[in-house]
Amino acid sequence: MIVILLYLQLIILSMKNLQIIIDVSSKTFLKDPNASELGRLIISNSIELIDELGFEAFTFKKLGIKIGSPESSIYRYFESKHMLLIYLTYWYWSWIEYKLVFATSNIESPKEKLEKAITVLIESVKKGDSFSHINEFLLDRVVMNEGVKTYHIKDVDKENKKGYFKIYKRVVQRISEMVLEINPNFEFPHMLISTVIEGAQQQKYYAEHLPALTDMEQGENTILKFYSQLVFKTIAK
Repeated sequence: MIVILLYLQLIILSMKNLQIIIDVSSKTFLKDPNASELGRLIISNSIELIDELGFEAFTFKKLGIKIGSPESSIYRYFESKHMLLIYLTYWYWSWIEYKLVFATSNIESPKEKLEKAITVLIESVKKGDSFSHINEFLLDRVVMNEGVKTYHIKDVDKENKKGYFKIYKRVVQRISEMVLEINPNFEFPHMLISTVIEGAQQQKYYAEHLPALTDMEQGENTILKFYSQLVFKTIAK
């Protein structure tokens, strides 16, 4: 009995000390920001500054002032602020994929698995301490407000070929496969899931800025309720 208790304590200790590493394509940066203190400062402070100012008003000059480093040092990591936003959104969707896999890996019921996946996509992000240099709560808000600007651009086809949106497409693919587990004959799994993701982000934005365009209720996650009902009623056999 003592041996079992000690074993369980070691497992808990290991989980507490577990460091989650989110992989981001090397194509999104010139120098890996995660490999240096300055790089991590660039990432953490860029999230804060984009959230505070908005992407249009955000500049590397302002970021340099905030972190106390020359503007030129930031260009050694990212060739433009657009590529920095690509990096942040790539990191975000890699993190979502990690949470998605972790939350659904031991669920056998296709319905429960899809329910959990939708929850991961839509649930409000709480302030956490999983990553020392990234505030997940602020990054979630940045992606909600600014993420669409990574692909609503003229060069989207070129950037798609470079793989900048690979992880986002993979998240959609994973959940589309869950839809087909429930109804293999459903014709539009990718359209449905991408609509849920984009729509949920839009509804969160409306709730914060244009509440007359949504049906959010105090203390209730009506966005999750709405899209859960939408998915399961749409794919019903």
